[in-house]
Amino acid sequence: MQELYSTNDLREKIASILNKEGFDSTCYSEILDYTIDLFHQKGLGIDYYGYHNIVHELEVTYVTLIAAQWQKQQNLISTEDMKYLFAAALFHDYDPQKRIDKPHEPDAVNFVKTDKMLGMLLKEANIDSNIVASLILRTTYPWGGEKKENAELLIDNFYSMSDITRDNPSEIEHYKKLGWFLSVSDRIGGYALGNFAYALEMAKKNAHSLAWHPSLISIRAVAYFEDLLNNESEMCNQILESLPRTMRKSFMDNVLGFMRLRQTEIQNQAAVIHDKVQLVPTIDPLKTRDTDEFVKALFEIFQELPSPLQFTRTDFAESIRDPGVLLNTLRYGDENGPIVGFVKGKALESYKLRPGINDPHFGKNDTIFLEPIALKMGYWGLKGGREMRLLFMMQAHSKGYKYLSSFALRDVIQERIKRNEKIEFVKQFDPERWDYYRVKL
Repeated sequence: MQELYSTNDLREKIASILNKEGFDSTCYSEILDYTIDLFHQKGLGIDYYGYHNIVHELEVTYVTLIAAQWQKQQNLISTEDMKYLFAAALFHDYDPQKRIDKPHEPDAVNFVKTDKMLGMLLKEANIDSNIVASLILRTTYPWGGEKKENAELLIDNFYSMSDITRDNPSEIEHYKKLGWFLSVSDRIGGYALGNFAYALEMAKKNAHSLAWHPSLISIRAVAYFEDLLNNESEMCNQILESLPRTMRKSFMDNVLGFMRLRQTEIQNQAAVIHDKVQLVPTIDPLKTRDTDEFVKALFEIFQELPSPLQFTRTDFAESIRDPGVLLNTLRYGDENGPIVGFVKGKALESYKLRPGINDPHFGKNDTIFLEPIALKMGYWGLKGGREMRLLFMMQAHSKGYKYLSSFALRDVIQERIKRNEKIEFVKQFDPERWDYYRVKL
């Protein structure tokens, strides 16, 4: 799926708000452009596999400023507050080290406090970097336990260093609330900007970059939104009321979308557990694979994969019809039931794998590459993927292949090693922990 807004679209929307609110000095546009350049330089642009890329950063900044505009009209937020929200939102996830996709707020703060170029621009805008740092630290999630305690210690330290908040309890209280405003705006972010397809794509990217199994996407999304609506209800309602009606509706529609998805998963799980239905792996004949209806059904499932896992996207139909491609589907009910998943693959030499992989079996024609398993949302966690993978391995063995290679989550590979499967890591990738492995057939 394409991003809802391009980087340039979001930049122009943010710049328009800044100009309307009187922030027309060139230093503000320079801060905005400097942020965009930094994210691209660090490989965190629109092509970054994870959730916390430049698009997310700009979406949060845009939503935060829209909500702040309305709050300003109600005299709840000042012009001064808006410029601090602008600067903190732009850099709240900037983590140059990127050990994991989930941002490490102290690293973002360290950059804000030490980068000379940014320091000059903030000074020109009369923005205190200590206040920006305190706001960024408040976006720590989840806000509880040891994480909260550590963040609060750092925040108090920045308050003591700022001329604005030092020995000024009322200002400290004000910026604490402003930090809460930014934190909840961050969590609402892109979920208020698009439809459920876009929201689900965001959730999948987040799950992939944090090495979550796909079966956890809806579970954790529902928990995330319930926590936001219940435990952060005061600020959440305040921000939602500050957004245009279309954004409020998009956000609530997306919350309901994840809840409906979770309900579907529970219904499917109940049906399988109580033997009402079966998920049946099926080898489809080439005659079936050649039909447009079959290709369309598989492509719809294929599109649900996170973009880094979409192998052979440009020639998908050709790959389905190719007799050299091994393929099986997962069907609901029986071997003639609706298709809810599929796996496919071909000789390793047919693929261009990601940089850093030097597979010694490449060129030996003894290895088949299994593309990432594709399942419809609502059917993960029911062992259908495992059944398709085992059938695919049998297919590959019957064709004379000695090895199978593919990608999987590190934790999944480790569990299979514990079960004494003949599987080994070939190349591990951080921070996403989506690793390349080999199995002896």
